Amino acid sequence: MMSSETVNEDCLAWAARDPSGVLSPYNFARRAVGKDDVSLKITHCGVCYADVIWSRNQHGDSKYPLVPGHEIVGTVKEVGSNVSHIKVGDHVGVGTYVNSCRECEYCNDGEEVFCLKGPVLTFNVIDADGTVTKGGYSSYIVVHERYCYKIPDGYPVALAAPLLCAGITIYSPMIRHKMNQPGKSLGVIGLGGLGHMAVKFGKAFGLKVTVLTTSISKKEEALSVLGADNFVVSSDEEHMKALSKSLDFIVDTASGDHPFDAYLSLLKTAGVFVLVGFPSEIKFNPANLIFGMKTMSGSITGGTRITQEMLEFCAAHKVYPKIEVIPIQCINEAF
Repeated sequence: MMSSETVNEDCLAWAARDPSGVLSPYNFARRAVGKDDVSLKITHCGVCYADVIWSRNQHGDSKYPLVPGHEIVGTVKEVGSNVSHIKVGDHVGVGTYVNSCRECEYCNDGEEVFCLKGPVLTFNVIDADGTVTKGGYSSYIVVHERYCYKIPDGYPVALAAPLLCAGITIYSPMIRHKMNQPGKSLGVIGLGGLGHMAVKFGKAFGLKVTVLTTSISKKEEALSVLGADNFVVSSDEEHMKALSKSLDFIVDTASGDHPFDAYLSLLKTAGVFVLVGFPSEIKFNPANLIFGMKTMSGSITGGTRITQEMLEFCAAHKVYPKIEVIPIQCINEAF
């Protein structure tokens, strides 16, 4: 017997079917647009390392078929009857989560990413209705308006995509730890997707920025393209020693395992070290923290309030991620 109600599998996507992580075309059904929902035609989606991790089941919890993607931008094609601040035709973005409890202290403060019941991530997580979330490597998405961000007029839509994970992961702790003080000094460890945003925000905040990396090949990009003030290869002990106690802040974006004591020695008294990468372990001498009255902190993305604030800041200060646009058909090569 065929059901009289046919499921409209009109969402076209690219999905991983197994831990090989190979993505291929996939059709599925999105939920109907509810009264508080926004339906967004996706034009661009950033490629984040998280997409690779879960496509390949590197954390052992991947739910296949898995549609990755949580740096989503596009055009609104339909809104629910209660939606107030978004209209059809608007350019909007969706980030790393699409739901939360909406009643805990963090949700009430616009910090939904720290929801006490856990935010519902944009892909590979069971939502309140029991379905598994599917991300932005797809033709459209339906999201509660609370978790949609308006892209400021005139800001290039494709450039907005990486801001919704990489951008906010950097902006949020920089604001929290008051790194937006002109004239202060910032060290950035690593110069990938996160690191290059740290340099860009640092310069926009008026900081003196030093890039710390293991790769001499990134010197020209750091200094000439991104406008960093200083470039240091961290294996150069003499150069590192010359930087001792010279930095107010360090943002560490490196996910490969690396030593921490050498970097902590670069901080001034009461300096702040923020880790946003995911090395397998953190080891340092407690004396390097205690005697310098230093702060070691971690951070993930950010709540809805600060994410919208970041988008407005980027538009006002012309902070543009460096991107390469590829067709979805090339996604496996990009991985």
